[in-house]
Amino acid sequence: MSVDDRNMNSEESEKAFEQKIRSALEIKVPEFVMPELPAIEADNVVTLPGRRRMTMPIGFALAATVVLAAFIGFRFTGDDAASYEALANEVLAHVTHEPNALLITEQAVDDEKLHNVVPASIANMNHSAGLITFAETCPINGNNVPHLVIQGERGPITIILMPNEHVSEAITLNNSDSHGVILPVGDGSIAIVGARDEKLEDVRKQVLQSVAWRT
Repeated sequence: MSVDDRNMNSEESEKAFEQKIRSALEIKVPEFVMPELPAIEADNVVTLPGRRRMTMPIGFALAATVVLAAFIGFRFTGDDAASYEALANEVLAHVTHEPNALLITEQAVDDEKLHNVVPASIANMNHSAGLITFAETCPINGNNVPHLVIQGERGPITIILMPNEHVSEAITLNNSDSHGVILPVGDGSIAIVGARDEKLEDVRKQVLQSVAWRT
C-alpha cells in the first residue's frame, strides 16, 4: 500500500469518528417532568422522632452546684481567711473588754511608760500619731503586744501593734459600736479601732508614719 493510500484511509477514519460524535450529541433527551405528589393530610404525615435533648439528672445537677459552691468557698475561706477572721474577732473582743482604756482625757502617757510598753526591741514609736492616753501590754492571739489609745475627734481610738501577726491585705473590723482596720505593716500588722462615726483615715496615716518595726 502506497503512502497516499494510507493517508486516505486515515482521513476517512477520522471523518467517520467525528460523524459518530455529532450523531451522539444530536440525540434528543426527553424533558424531565416532576411527578405529582399527594396533598399533605393529617393521616399521611409521619412524625419523625425528635432528637433527644441531653438532660442532667436533678441529683447530679445539685451535686455539681454543691461542688462549685465548695470550690468558690475554698477560694475565699481558706486557712488565711479563717485566721484573719479569728484575729479580727479577738481584736474587737479585746477592745470591748477594756472599757477603762477608752476614757476621754487630755492626760498623755509619759515617755517612760510609752517606752516600757513599746520597747525599742519591738518598734520605734513617737507621739506624732496623736495624744496617747493609754499604754499597756496585752495578750492578742497568744502574744503580748502594745495596746495604745489616742484621742480622736469623736472619742478614744485604739491602736494595737502586732509585730508577729503578718497579714497580706487590710482586714476590715466592724461591730455594732466600732469600726476599724488591721493594716499590714512590714512583717507585722497594726489594728486601728474607733467609734462608728470616727474618721480613721488621717489617724491611719499618722500611725503608719509614727511606727517602724525593729528588724
